[in-house]
Amino acid sequence: MTDRRFEACIRKMVKGSREGLREIYEDCLPYIFSIVSGIVKNREDAEDVTSEFFIRLWNTAERYRPGSGYKAYIATIARNMAIDHLRKTGREIPADFSAEESKEDTAYRFSEAAVRAVAEQAESFEDELVESLALKEALDRLKPSEREIINLKIMGDLTFREISEVLQIPMGTVTWRYRSAVEKLRRFGYE
Repeated sequence: MTDRRFEACIRKMVKGSREGLREIYEDCLPYIFSIVSGIVKNREDAEDVTSEFFIRLWNTAERYRPGSGYKAYIATIARNMAIDHLRKTGREIPADFSAEESKEDTAYRFSEAAVRAVAEQAESFEDELVESLALKEALDRLKPSEREIINLKIMGDLTFREISEVLQIPMGTVTWRYRSAVEKLRRFGYE
């Protein structure tokens, strides 16, 4: 999906068309799920937060400002929602995330039917996403900060500068963590 296509989908959503949401959902589900699951570390919680992400996107579509790059925008929302979930459930928040406060409004409305519909559709896509157990185990050996950068760089196709902006850390730190993670993955047999 291009920035232009994402903006067109958002315009459809603002006008009340669910077609825009469906297009974004189909294209971005694996990306959002990978970001969320990298933070919450629990498949069921990741599925819940991912479903809630698309509901929030629907309810806040009018807030999107074109021209800033949609991948960084949705990555920031997904990341903040995952961190909020950890806070709400009282689970430990990795040190790299604890200083960041959510910037999204957490008071949003949605119907149970919408949640169920999104969750049911998510199951088949998410099954495809987590198909390689060996790769998952290798990624689990990375530090949370390294895994998050790998997800944003590879799954999100973000630049180091965009990752720096999303995570609100210096670009040098991003490139160092990325290089360190890649070296570890190579030791586990992945290129």
